[in-house]
Amino acid sequence: MYFVPEKYLISGGTASEIAAGVELAVSDGRLPPGAMLPPVREVAAGAGVSPGTAAAAYRLLRERGVIETAGRRGTRVRSRPASTFREEIRIEVPPGVRDLSKGNPDPALLPPLGDALAAAARAHEERPAMYGTGDDEELLALAGERMRADGVPAAPVAVTSGTLDAVERVLATYLRPGDAVAVEDPGWTALLDLVAVMGLRPVPMRLDDEGPLPAELGRALRAGVRAVVITARAQNPTGAAVSGERSHVLREVLAAYPQVLLMEDDHGSGFVDLPLHPLAGVTQRWVFMRSTAKAFGPDLRVALITGDPVTLGRLRGRQRLAAGWVSHLLQRAVAYLWRTDAMDTAEVAASYGRRRDGLVAALAARGVHAHGRSGLNVWVPVADEATAITRLLARGWAAAPGARNRIGTPPALRITVSPLRADEVELLADDLAGAARPASRGGPYG
Repeated sequence: MYFVPEKYLISGGTASEIAAGVELAVSDGRLPPGAMLPPVREVAAGAGVSPGTAAAAYRLLRERGVIETAGRRGTRVRSRPASTFREEIRIEVPPGVRDLSKGNPDPALLPPLGDALAAAARAHEERPAMYGTGDDEELLALAGERMRADGVPAAPVAVTSGTLDAVERVLATYLRPGDAVAVEDPGWTALLDLVAVMGLRPVPMRLDDEGPLPAELGRALRAGVRAVVITARAQNPTGAAVSGERSHVLREVLAAYPQVLLMEDDHGSGFVDLPLHPLAGVTQRWVFMRSTAKAFGPDLRVALITGDPVTLGRLRGRQRLAAGWVSHLLQRAVAYLWRTDAMDTAEVAASYGRRRDGLVAALAARGVHAHGRSGLNVWVPVADEATAITRLLARGWAAAPGARNRIGTPPALRITVSPLRADEVELLADDLAGAARPASRGGPYG
């Protein structure tokens, strides 16, 4: 291990751990602007890692704007450190290019909101929500009923402004900067950004089409993570969905660590036809989160959250100190949409499935093993993301770079199938196959 300067010790077993430790030291002042950092080989020797791991850590820090390397003058903390959020890793989409990079649902499959908002407005006129008003009772009842029907344990229900709102509030009540959180790799960009901003240490879990690999979850738990975040269905970006068999094994692994906070994200409810196999309740502290954004529209920012009473109480307490509540107009609109079955869930899921499964099959026929078991996205392994994106743009397609979602997994592109027409699948598969080769084929998602 290596002291830089005397007050700070560079350590960590992986590139992401080393980078997270340095970034945290910069943010809390232990590494001031301009502080010199040791050469890669000295970091590797001191931390007991390979030079490649140390170099990867420095690369992550440069990409996030934390450090700079000036040739013979060495590596130092930037005078004005600036975090580079993963969400900011974007590509410019020229006019006329089909944009498959955004991750949005198909507007044609979203339910009309006119009647729902009108009903919410009428209810507001009859009994306006004022300071101190609790969450909408009908929405809470409908959410609880639907979750119990899916096998989620009966527990209190709260309402937040989307899933990330709930994740931030819950993590903030249990964890402190430097604590470790197990996250999926590749995983949800916004979650990875949030973990970094909160000063938490991400511990990546690789996954396959059936969810996180049990061995990866076990490794993260043995490493001392205090929280685990798992996507139940329509995993972003890979489309993974936790199967019944995988759920059984993951529950067994988690049961040995009852003190760990389990956070389960089911944003796929309403547009995925695969059954839910929840993990909720296997640990003492848990939350199960169900967003309406993909099914009803991203601007309808409502998520229904259930969990153990202590965690739900902490969530509500944090909420009262900040936003206070979620608009009752939105709450009542969601309740109306659920009560009236405003969308044909099976047809919506089938529509996305035809595009997603069609593209995966077309790529397989061309020798490209892509992933997309559920949801809106297809994950396509490539040899080099920049090269593949450039080739696709030249052919009239824009894809999202996998670097936004990856920690340690191999390069890939994320293709959102929502804008894709049936007559475009074969053409896109041809162009993707040409852009992807030669792609890595070793291990889950690469």
